[in-house]
Parts: sequence; C-alpha cells; structure tokens
Amino acid sequence: MIGGDLPEGCLNVWKRREFVGLAAGSLVLPFIGSGARADGGDMILGDPSAPIEIIEYASMTCGACAAFHANTLPDLKANWLETGRARLVFREYPLDGLALRVSALARCAGGDNFFGFIDVLFRTRERWIGADDPVAELRAIVASGGRDPAIVDPCINDRGVMQQILEGIEEARANHAVRVTPTLVVNGEVVSGDPGYAALDQMLLDIEAAL
Repeated sequence: MIGGDLPEGCLNVWKRREFVGLAAGSLVLPFIGSGARADGGDMILGDPSAPIEIIEYASMTCGACAAFHANTLPDLKANWLETGRARLVFREYPLDGLALRVSALARCAGGDNFFGFIDVLFRTRERWIGADDPVAELRAIVASGGRDPAIVDPCINDRGVMQQILEGIEEARANHAVRVTPTLVVNGEVVSGDPGYAALDQMLLDIEAAL
C-alpha cells in the first residue's frame, strides 16, 4: 500500500443508519466528459480495453475526492485516459447517507454524461452540502444539464441503486481494504489518498515499462 492514511484523505465515517437529509448547490455548470457502463455496473473513463486499470473509490461528500477531480484527473485524463494507455474505473464509496443518495442521483441522472455530472457535483460540493433546500438545488443542477428536474426525486430514493452501491462498499473493504477516500487501485496496487499527478504519472510509467 502506498501513502497510508494520508491527512488529505477522507476517513470512512459511514455507518448503516437511516439516510440523512440531502443537500445540493445552485452553481450552474455545463455537463462535460463522458461515461460508459461496464459489466457489473462500473463507470469507465477511457478505453475499457486499456492495459492499465485505475480504480477510484470516491465519496461525493469528500473534499479530497473533489480535489482529485479538480487537480489530478485533468492531467491523468489528457495523458493516460484519452490516449488509450489507461482506463479509470469509478466506484462509489459513500462516507455518509448524503453521499449515498447523491451517488444514486449521479447513477440515475448522469447517463452518457456520468463523469461530467459528478464533475459538476464535486465542483459545487461546498455549497450543496449545506444548502437549506437541497432537493430544489439538485433539481437546478440537473436542469442546468438539460435534463428534466423531475427525475431527481425518484433517483435519490432508488433503493435498488443504493443497495448496489452499498454492496460495492463491502467488496471494496474485502478486496482492497479501503478505509479512506479517495483510494486508487492501480493494476492491483493500493494508493490511499490523492498522490498528486506527478507521483501518479511516475507510477503509471513504471507499470507501463514493465508490461
């Protein structure tokens, strides 16, 4: 395991309890990027057949995850994902009930623009966490992407999707001992926290050279 429980990582504080109330932000941003549903329900950014697999475990309420998507992912996407050298497999690891429901919304409403939608949610994170009228703000975000805001309520209450996400948490713990977010699993090697692009790039170069 590289990095250990880095200070900038978000500790796993999720517990099996009643889902907490929702919150969302009002900042309108365009939906960008794309997503593809792979076998087993994973969302993949990049060529699904790329030789290097980067699994990202993330919580939508995690500030370190938002920072990874803002600061590390753009260079990773440009140099590794869009070039076919690696693929990113996104897996939800919600730390609380709020993150669980927002993850369900992303699964339900994101569609082909899944990664663009979670980018919007991460960018607006600080505002939607503490909003007074969270559902109204979620509807505004969905509407800003050209979708019908009426889909929000059934999406955030889709217990089938939420159950799938919860099962993924158990698999993450069993298979990779995930305890913090973000956690990356790069061709089987676990990286706890965001290592930053330079360190991740070097790790990928070493893996690529050994293939």
